[in-house]
Amino acid sequence: MKHLLWILSVGLFLAGCSSSDVVVVYSPHGAEMLGDYETLFEAAHPDVDVQVLDMGSKDVYSRVRAEKNRPQCDVWWGAPSTMFMQAADEGLLAPYEPAWCTAVNPQFRDPEFRWHATFRSPLAILYNDRQYQAEDMPQTWDALLDDAWKGKISLRKPLESGTMRTFIGAMIDRAESDDAGIAWLNRFHQSTGNYLGNPALLFDHIKKNPENISVWLMPDIVMQAVRNGFPFGYHIPKGTPVLTDGIAIVAGAPHREWAEKFYDFVTTEEALVHQASAYAKLPARTDIDPAKLPPKLVAQKIEPANIDWPAFAAKEKDWCNRWKTEVYEAP
Repeated sequence: MKHLLWILSVGLFLAGCSSSDVVVVYSPHGAEMLGDYETLFEAAHPDVDVQVLDMGSKDVYSRVRAEKNRPQCDVWWGAPSTMFMQAADEGLLAPYEPAWCTAVNPQFRDPEFRWHATFRSPLAILYNDRQYQAEDMPQTWDALLDDAWKGKISLRKPLESGTMRTFIGAMIDRAESDDAGIAWLNRFHQSTGNYLGNPALLFDHIKKNPENISVWLMPDIVMQAVRNGFPFGYHIPKGTPVLTDGIAIVAGAPHREWAEKFYDFVTTEEALVHQASAYAKLPARTDIDPAKLPPKLVAQKIEPANIDWPAFAAKEKDWCNRWKTEVYEAP
């Protein structure tokens, strides 16, 4: 018995030692990008095990919040800034000042350095280019309500998605009143034929149903077309929401040293240039030479919506609750 207890205690000790060489990352960035950076980081640090959980932005936020008293995650990589603002206010994020933090516009980082922007991503109308061209697309958000698109709109289920929660909020924010925004979303819901459970299902659906269109992030549309060969094109309406995608270290991260190293690794200039080329991610940093980025990405003309993002973050939960009860679940 003593021998068995000794073996167990040694096993637990070794497990405890090895656990320090782990970094746990929660992220919605998708299997392609996450798989690449898990491989790259482990190649640079062979003794470290990167454990990645790929899930929707809202799921990441909810999980980090649920684990507040016993954090399991080290790095939260990816979500709209509004979610990071909410998480920071709730004490879920730890301050960290990367070497490049002053190269990000102050409006795109937390004043206490609890999160920083990595990318700027506009929302766009996604279409199958075997069926449509950009000029066939609704040229404005309001044109999505035209009868021609009734039943042909397919969306990612909104409440689990930071991208779609931002879309819901932006359509309300631009309206004359919250009630008017909800009325617009009700009409949009009547034109929506399908809600899909995750981005992969959405992309597959648009590929197989070329008459359908959707709303999604422009960089993800480009990545699916270039990297995976999906027949996708996009149109960016005027006044589009431009999401600020961020990164943060979780408060009480169990592997803080490796959390900082992973954070730094995926946000170097070299990494951001690679992410721009491989995944069409437009860096939020101002110190990266545009000549190093894909010309089409840099030249993209975008007329962003004028949004007060801190005020937006404060209202997002109520807006999404209203969408759920007054639009999605309404009789």
